[in-house]
Amino acid sequence: MIPTMNATICPTVTVDCFENFQEEIERIARFAHRIHIDAADGTMTPNELIPVDQIWWPGGVRADIHLMCLQPEQYLEHLLALSPQLVVVHAEAKGDYVPFATQLRRHGVETGVALQQKTPVSFIEPALDMIDHVLVFSGNLGSYGGTADLELLDKVRHLKQLKPQLEIGWDGGINDQNARQLAEAGVEVLNVGGYIQRSTDPEAAYATLVQEVS
Repeated sequence: MIPTMNATICPTVTVDCFENFQEEIERIARFAHRIHIDAADGTMTPNELIPVDQIWWPGGVRADIHLMCLQPEQYLEHLLALSPQLVVVHAEAKGDYVPFATQLRRHGVETGVALQQKTPVSFIEPALDMIDHVLVFSGNLGSYGGTADLELLDKVRHLKQLKPQLEIGWDGGINDQNARQLAEAGVEVLNVGGYIQRSTDPEAAYATLVQEVS
């Protein structure tokens, strides 16, 4: 099977203080064109991450924000001010997704939903018309690491059957041993944390993954 040719390696920033955030952003912005920023207030994660109102990124870089919060609508004003390309909230969060997504879309921001391991595709199926991106989550909320549970690729296939134009992302355990398999299965955005950020040469690690999905 030929890998998905438009698969993108998207380095992830998962940190709990502004100093580390700035360091990691500046490091990956030298070579990455799209980045994935995790934000968490401790309601869905065992820890807090960089607050939404401290997020920034350099010009010329596409930024996606992954909001790991039980009540994402509380952060709508800050998100609109940041104007990222994409905001991903969790299917397991509280509140009404449709009005939240509608407000983002009115301001030109794409909307996405993350599915934790045990959350089935059927949970979000009624709202698929309002969803631009689904993030299949196989990691540990709020930290680098985790493993890529390749059985979750069944979700990717199911989602593509339901909405072929849907962009599919993956978060958790991506490395040089599985990136190609994920791309071949239809994952278009590979959000990579520890493999890049913990490498002694993050740019080389990034280049290795790009080669795997090209």
